[in-house]
Amino acid sequence: MEWLTALIMFGSFFILVFSGVPISFSIGLASLLSCFTLLPPQVALAILGQKVATGLDSFSLLAIPFFILAGILMNNGGIAQRLINFSQVIVGRMPGSLGHVNVMANMMFGSISGSAVAACAAVGGTMAPMQKKAGYPAPYSAAINVTSCITGLLIPPSNVLIVYALTAGGLSVAALFMAGYIPGILMGLSVMIVGAVIAKRRNYPIAARPTFKQVIKAFLDAVPSMLLVVVVMGGILAGICTATEASAIAVVYTFILSVFVYREIKPKQLPKIILESVVMTSIVLMLIGVSVGMSWVMTDAEIPNTIAEGLLSVSSNPIIILLMINIILLVVGVFMDMTPAVLIFTPIFLPIATRIGMDPVHFGIMMVVNLCIGLCTPPVGSALFVGCSVANLKIQNLIKPMLPFFAALVVSLLLITYIPQLSLFLPKLFGLY
Repeated sequence: MEWLTALIMFGSFFILVFSGVPISFSIGLASLLSCFTLLPPQVALAILGQKVATGLDSFSLLAIPFFILAGILMNNGGIAQRLINFSQVIVGRMPGSLGHVNVMANMMFGSISGSAVAACAAVGGTMAPMQKKAGYPAPYSAAINVTSCITGLLIPPSNVLIVYALTAGGLSVAALFMAGYIPGILMGLSVMIVGAVIAKRRNYPIAARPTFKQVIKAFLDAVPSMLLVVVVMGGILAGICTATEASAIAVVYTFILSVFVYREIKPKQLPKIILESVVMTSIVLMLIGVSVGMSWVMTDAEIPNTIAEGLLSVSSNPIIILLMINIILLVVGVFMDMTPAVLIFTPIFLPIATRIGMDPVHFGIMMVVNLCIGLCTPPVGSALFVGCSVANLKIQNLIKPMLPFFAALVVSLLLITYIPQLSLFLPKLFGLY
């Protein structure tokens, strides 16, 4: 029976997705059709509706709309240019300096906004003309921008880590946030290393040495923005507030910063910004609700256990099993956005990971890294499309220049997978796990 349920669920889901049906409706309809193999239609409708409602009944989920609003305020608040200026004084003397500035700015902006797409658009849109004027080829600049913007999804605050924490059964959000720092920085450094090698071979220009006055000004301009991370993570680690309460503090902080300090947002823009955050929040929460329903159907049909037994029958070696999970998740990331992928595949693969002795926090970071890489790949890679748009390039012109950076990200993924301390060192150091 479980194979019939799985066949109907995944078969109908992919047929609906490739037919152009929105992802949330595809998940909901696939869950309903597969549920009919387990229960009478009226009972299936009632229970699925109940699961969708209860799946959204969580205090921790309040963090998502607050962090989305804070990210949009930051995106419109003139933060990107100030972080770019600060990045220039840090890495401006390295080979291919503007490429490294792009990576640094993406890491900082992504960690503040929690959005890879926002970082790609804001930082890439500012950096592309600068790099073109300095003589950098557009495909090289766009490849660096696309592959580095995803680091902000690991460096907290991160909405996708909140979603994973809930899906995994209520893991500590603070532990996951701290676990993301080293892997996120590692991914950024891997992109910078490849960029430096390419720039050195092609003799790309190095920026002029900044004056002491320029360094101080860039630092002072960027400090208020970077303090958001201190406010959010400092409050969580000190036990002053939860991640949800910290998200509300982040909104207040970014509002004051964008409207009264930087004065980049006018009061008349606020209704549009709030409406944008409401629309984005509704999309995410609908995905979460229907995915909880799908997870219940899979659990009731014992699909995760069946898949686990299938993988473990191939090999009992944890190295091989994790490699297979990574390959599957990389393929999933190519065809599916992050939030539904986390919601659907966490109940499938987390039990397998724990059975071979993998820490749930470590697995969560590994899973997010896999799906982050998927944002850089066609056909549904949102970061790739945004990067091409701001660089005014076609996707086919960007695939080849991205391959070395993509390889570097895969190497980082393998290091994160097989060296647990890269993810667990900071949570354990701060006594979060």
